[in-house]
Amino acid sequence: MDIRKVKKLIELLEASHLDELEIKEGEDSVRISRHAPAAVAPVPAASAASAAPPTLPPAAITAADLVEEPAQPALPPGTPVTAPMVGTFYRAPAPTSPPFVEIGQQVEAGQTLCIIEAMKMMNPIEAEQAGKVVAILVENGQPVEFGQTLLVIE
Repeated sequence: MDIRKVKKLIELLEASHLDELEIKEGEDSVRISRHAPAAVAPVPAASAASAAPPTLPPAAITAADLVEEPAQPALPPGTPVTAPMVGTFYRAPAPTSPPFVEIGQQVEAGQTLCIIEAMKMMNPIEAEQAGKVVAILVENGQPVEFGQTLLVIE
């Protein structure tokens, strides 16, 4: 199951008065609870020779443990170009075409930097200012979120 879906489920649980939420999607299943499960009482062993070491109850998993955000890399100096929509990032107009821009390349205002595909529509992302491309932060074909930094222009 996608981590973004799990995050949304946690937000739904926090916004509601529910104590527990379970979702099944095909073979995937997720259960999110506000409270740790009750500990299971140990079963006494029949004899000392066959006694297994006691098991400890599993540690309680909190919502914060499930939503571990990756560390955001520091952006190089310059003006970030962000995604205006959710979609798929493409550096070139076609798989066999060269990329629109490369790191170190000078760009002019209005020049196409990349494309974001959203709902089968190709949306060109243009430079708002002239400058030099100092970083490309997204891989070709990678999904992007609204407001995610795609490139940096100095």
